[in-house]
Amino acid sequence: MEMLHYPFMQRAFVAGLMIALLAAMSGSFIVLRRYSLLSETLAHVSLVGVSVGLLFGLSPLWMAVAASLIASWLIEYLRSVHGMYSDSILAIFLSGSLALAIVIVSLSGSFNASLFSYLFGSILSVSNEDLMIMAFFGSIAMGLLILFFKELYFIAFDEEVARASGIRVAILNFMLVSIIAIIIALSIRVVGTLLIGALMVIPPVAAIRFGMGFFRTTLLSIAIALICVVLGLSASFFFSLPSGAAIVLCLLAVFIIALVVNRR
Repeated sequence: MEMLHYPFMQRAFVAGLMIALLAAMSGSFIVLRRYSLLSETLAHVSLVGVSVGLLFGLSPLWMAVAASLIASWLIEYLRSVHGMYSDSILAIFLSGSLALAIVIVSLSGSFNASLFSYLFGSILSVSNEDLMIMAFFGSIAMGLLILFFKELYFIAFDEEVARASGIRVAILNFMLVSIIAIIIALSIRVVGTLLIGALMVIPPVAAIRFGMGFFRTTLLSIAIALICVVLGLSASFFFSLPSGAAIVLCLLAVFIIALVVNRR
């Protein structure tokens, strides 16, 4: 418990637990929809926002939020309105955003410790302002996920039947991708842009192996994410590891355990 005496660790744990709760809950819907690559794509897009922020002296966090939101709306628009295949859209945005981020970073010469912390996460970089922003947007995101939980599950299970049942599928789809974009952008301080996709995808995938209903699977997914964040941040403190990498390694360990325990 010695590490909790340090203010930066207190902030890291509060931020990490908030992000774990939101990422695991929203991740359950995108995994069920076989849309897991969305989290990785938006993570790379948020890197563009961070690069622009570092280049022009703007807040990298706010620029990441803006970039992720715009990209999520474009992706959903191309998928739902133009009928393009999801994997094709995500592949285009993923590769394109990564290339753009690399060009911006190269032009600005801003590959430094600050950018490294955004790439892989850093427990030292979480500030009180970040916590307030996470708490504000996180509360809104959690409220919307809980309020429309049944509708989002229905859409994830069968979008066409949900539309025929009178559910406003288009609006809820845009809402879900917006929530995911904000969660990813807020997570880059703790987990990093290159690793946040794992926090959103691995817990639901591991929980699914236990063959429970969707609600229980979501709860188990949240529990896995929370435990792995605690273990990962602790390992990061004691062994001087990047926080994002430590958290993802814990998630991978849990996933392997789930595979071994539930062979089917």
